[in-house]
Formats: sequence, structure tokens, C-alpha cells
Amino acid sequence: MKRRIIAIVFATVMIMALAGCGSTTREIVYLTLSSDDSEAILAAAGITLPDASETAASGTTVKWFAWYDPFHNYSEDEIINTGYYTFTEKYGCEIEWVETSYSNRNDDLANLILSSQSPDFTCCGTSNTATFPYNCMKGMYQPVDDYIDYTEPLWSGMADAAEYFALGDQHFGIVTDISPRMVCPYNRRVIEEYGFDDPAELYYNDEWTWEVFYEMCIEFTDEDEDRYALDGWYYHRAICEESTGRTIIMKDEDGHFYANLDDPLIEIAENLMYDLVKNGCTYHEGTNYNAGRNDHQCGAGVKEGLCLFSICTISDLTMTVEEMNSIWGDIEAGEVMFVPLPRYQDGDGVYYLNSIPTGYMLCMGATNPEGVALLASCERFKIIDPTVIDIDTKQLKEIYMWTDEMLEMVEICDEIIAANTIMFYNGNLGTNLDSAYNQFDQGIKSGASSTWAQLKATYTDQLEYYLDELNAIIDAYIDTGELIG
Repeated sequence: MKRRIIAIVFATVMIMALAGCGSTTREIVYLTLSSDDSEAILAAAGITLPDASETAASGTTVKWFAWYDPFHNYSEDEIINTGYYTFTEKYGCEIEWVETSYSNRNDDLANLILSSQSPDFTCCGTSNTATFPYNCMKGMYQPVDDYIDYTEPLWSGMADAAEYFALGDQHFGIVTDISPRMVCPYNRRVIEEYGFDDPAELYYNDEWTWEVFYEMCIEFTDEDEDRYALDGWYYHRAICEESTGRTIIMKDEDGHFYANLDDPLIEIAENLMYDLVKNGCTYHEGTNYNAGRNDHQCGAGVKEGLCLFSICTISDLTMTVEEMNSIWGDIEAGEVMFVPLPRYQDGDGVYYLNSIPTGYMLCMGATNPEGVALLASCERFKIIDPTVIDIDTKQLKEIYMWTDEMLEMVEICDEIIAANTIMFYNGNLGTNLDSAYNQFDQGIKSGASSTWAQLKATYTDQLEYYLDELNAIIDAYIDTGELIG
């Protein structure tokens, strides 16, 4: 079972676990587990980390290029990164942060590579912060196959996810893990006040469907009361490109991208979104459907009963009790809960969620790719380690006051994405294609002004034109190694 929201670990773990019922009766449980014991069990399954004396990466430094630092701690109340702790304590390695800004990240990396000062690695992704595939073919990243073998026991669980980063027989992503991209959080007090069935109970009864979701949204919404069922950046993508198990832009077995605009389920989902927008269920300010309450603050309005579902990632819910109580509701009273996205009631009966990859890209000119592979192996090892007590779960329960129901739902969402690994492509497909997709995407979000048929008629030709252009570039790269100028 996987509960991997916050990555923390100690070589020898000593924790105090508060157990029991109520606020006055608690039992302190001390648990210890050595890293040697955990490695021994994994070694029996053919999975192990290299001996520190036998790997050339021991004692080295890797350079991390990003606008954020997920490794080092900057205050006493932060979480220790699992892989980084093992990387430093077992192997004597270190990470140097080469800082950039989100908006300048691509230009900064290109300049560092041109000046022979390349960092070693950065984050990988298929959307928004994406580095694949376009920048790979610009020579900004290099394949990882010399350093990561997805047929080995340590990595085989990520083999399907790694194919989302494949050009021909080369892989450009070191995928250490995947997590659910979007879930559907809500406030149970608000749900009860409106007489709705609890979405979690509906899910357990296999009744959490688009139809039920739609009826809730319609009944809840009252524009005169500033009450909108849906808010956030990506509720439209969640319905149309996640709960369907399909995406608008997909990659086929030959590695070519295509527009999935004729998929009948996509059309049904888009029509559902059209009706939600038309009936005022999505937050907007006048005709501005890209607006979000409190400048798109995740969860804004949920506590007050002004937003029914603020669709977001699970990681958006990992915050202090004070923050949670001020935005989402009283978590200690059990008000906060989430479920997977609803499913199509007349579909195949399967719940779908898209995946967010966790992992790295090797920068072109990296001087220590072996060190990056070692760090990634440390992280992957701890993710699948069956012997280490799940400190992430304890952290969520003891510090963030997550309930057992929330933690169980994390496992359910993990099982959904493990059964069907689906990722969303957007953000690094080339400037023209990205622009065309984004225009199409905004047409979906403000869909009351355009039907699905109208959107297809407007955007199909340019999407297909730029996809053909991208596929030609991919073919040239695979055949000859030709880079984009």
C-alpha cells in the first residue's frame, strides 16, 4: 500500500506515535527500524542499493536546477526529504541548488549549457512545467538509459510511466514515482447542510458518477448568492481529460502525438462541462471564466459554503492545521474529505485519474549523471521499501490531523493510477502547438459560449497541423538525431 504525500525518513527511526481516542487519552508508541533491516528485506527480493564503497558517485555533489528546492530544509518544522537523507547519510553526497525562476527556467538552462556550466538535473513533467518532448529535441536534456534500467526490479514499477518520456528507444525521464493529478475535495458540513449524499459514501457504493456530480453542482449553485459549485484552475480538464481516462493530445505506440477530438467519451464530457458553465456552476466574474475566487486560492470559498468542489491535487491539501481550518474547514472535526473524480455512469465502470510523475531529467552536459541516478535510486528505494514504518502517514495524522478516511482515500487514488497510468501532455510541445491547445482549452473552460462541435470546427485544423509538424520533428530526431534549431 502506498501513502506517499510527504517524503521523510531516518536511517534509524525514533518517533512518538500518538494513539488512542479523544484528546486526553493518548498512548505513546516508540518505533525503531534500521535502514540495514529494510535493505536486507528488499535485497531478498532482488532489490538493493549499491554498497557505498562500490559506487563512484559516493562523496560527490550533484547540481539541481529549478525554481524551488525540495531537498534542503530551511526551518525546523520542515519535512526531511527521504531520498536526500539516504543520499547524504549513506553515500556522503550533497546537492547544490542552482536557482532559477519559473518564467526564466528555459532560457537560463540554455545559457548555462552554452557556457559549459550545465547543472546536472531538473524536474520532469508532461504538463505546465514540462520538459518533454520539445526541449529534449533542442538538446537541453539527454537520455537516461545509460544510468536507469527500467527492467530492473527497483525500477520496473515505473516502466509504463517512463514510456511517456520516450522518443524512439530513448527515455528522457527518471520517473521515481507517480501520484494522482487531480482529486475532488469538499467540506462534509456543507455537503450535509445541503442534504447531499457524502461523495465518499457514494464512491464506496460505486455511485459517484458524473450524473450525481452534475445534480449536486446544479442544486448548489446560486449566482445571486455568490455561490458556485466549481472553482480552481483545472476543474474543466479534470472532468474532460482525467475522469474520462483520455486526454485531448495523446501519444500512440509509435511515439507520435495525435488529437483525440473524435473520442465519443470526450464529447460527452465536454457537453457536461458546457452545461455546467451555461448554468453558472463554475466561478466567474462577469464573463471572465478564467477568474478564481481570492485570486485562484485553492479551496477558497469551501469553508464558507460558497464553493462545493475545489478540484486540486492531494498535495494542495497538505498544509498546517491553521491553514486548513481557515480555508477548507475544521479538519479536526472531520469536515475535510476528498474523493476521486466521478466516473461516467454509462461507461466501463472504471474510475480514472491522471498521474503526475515525480522524477528528474538529466541536463545536457551534466558532469555527474551517475550521482543523479544514485539519488533517484535512493528515492525509489524508499518509495517501495516494505519495512519502513510509513512516517508520511504519521506526519499527516499527528501534525496535519488527517483522518484515517483521508489516508485510506490516498491509497485508493494510488491504486486507481497504478491500474491505468495516464498522463497529460501540454506545455512543451512547441510554441505554436502549445498556443493552439491553450486557446482550445480556454474555449472549454468558458464553454457556455461555444459548443463542443463549434470548438472542434474552430481548432481541429490548427491542432492537427502543428501535431503533424511536431511528429515530423520527432521522426527526424529518432532517425538522425537531428536537433531543433
